Amino acid sequence: MTIDLTTLVAILAMAAATVLTRLSGLVLIRHVSLEGSRRKAIESIPPAVLMAVVAPTAFATGIAETLACAVTAFAALRLPMLVSVALGVACVAILRALGL
Repeated sequence: MTIDLTTLVAILAMAAATVLTRLSGLVLIRHVSLEGSRRKAIESIPPAVLMAVVAPTAFATGIAETLACAVTAFAALRLPMLVSVALGVACVAILRALGL
């Protein structure tokens, strides 16, 4: 196996960009006050990203997956993200076991 220098440089550049983006967010957020509508906007990002990931599955697969996506969406409104995802996974597993 040979290592292509161009590919290696591209991978390292993408890794550096990812790390710098995440670190800059942590550094910059210290200089922003998060009250009121700003806090609500920031808190709504994780459920929005989850729905962006889950929505294509809801429309491109069967009824079990669609129902599980709906459960995940409603759970994401009130519960922590990890719990919402776990409920969605459990729901699709149960519905598939029931034959849907």
